[in-house]
Amino acid sequence: MWGISGTVLQFISQSQNVPASWFLSARTSVTGVVLLIVSAIMYGKKIFNVFNSVRNILWLLAYAIFGLGANLLTFYMSVQTGNSAASTILQYLSPLFIVLGSLVFLHQRPLRSDLIAFVVAMIGVFLAITRGDISQLSIPMVSLLWGIGSGITAAGYVVLPRNLVKEGNSPIVVLGWAMFLAGIIFNCYRPVWVQTPPINLGLIASMSTVILLGTIIPFALVLYSTHFAPSDVISIVDATQPVMTFVLSIIFLGLKISVAEIIGSILVILAIYLLNRGRQKADSQRG
Repeated sequence: MWGISGTVLQFISQSQNVPASWFLSARTSVTGVVLLIVSAIMYGKKIFNVFNSVRNILWLLAYAIFGLGANLLTFYMSVQTGNSAASTILQYLSPLFIVLGSLVFLHQRPLRSDLIAFVVAMIGVFLAITRGDISQLSIPMVSLLWGIGSGITAAGYVVLPRNLVKEGNSPIVVLGWAMFLAGIIFNCYRPVWVQTPPINLGLIASMSTVILLGTIIPFALVLYSTHFAPSDVISIVDATQPVMTFVLSIIFLGLKISVAEIIGSILVILAIYLLNRGRQKADSQRG
């Protein structure tokens, strides 16, 4: 579903010419309200527990602004200026940015598997964005920079809400409030009722797809899947996202892809798998 959403996002940003500011205001507002309604039905007044301390409020604001909001913005701009397939690959580097951040800010010594995964990922990204020829990029430089920003902010998207969840707040509640707060911020800059783009059936259908298939349903499915499979299996299965985006972009958006790009994409996915496996082995040895 995330793969489908990424492809539809390219249709919205390029074919429908929807400004990023209006799209983000609409997406976060609607998604936030829906998630909070679902959360209220599931947990009642407990959804307000996330505001029980100043520390939690600050973590929630950081997640809404620097994690969720920044990631939605950078990914959309990367897709709008390039294509969804390349943007998804770049965003998929977020686990490596988490490891790099731990090394720089927490001075944690990297594992050998981390270094191997980093090298494999860099080779993969090089092939995916240059088609194996350093003299050319398969996407514009501005899209590459937005894509790297998407990978960095995706790391923040993963790390920033952890303390809130550890304190007993449901992930769907945290996501709902973060979406709602991000929606308020985006609407302060570009309200959804100001200079609204032409509303047609294509825009309504594609926006609904991004909101439902790109946020609400897949997140609920991931939460539900944790009852049946460990997180490492779920993270490996998540590797289908960039593959699905590539396939759908080729079929519906006419994306022409080279052998080098296919190999590069596979290497990036392999790198994330190596990173996860190395971390799991290290944790089991510590245990």
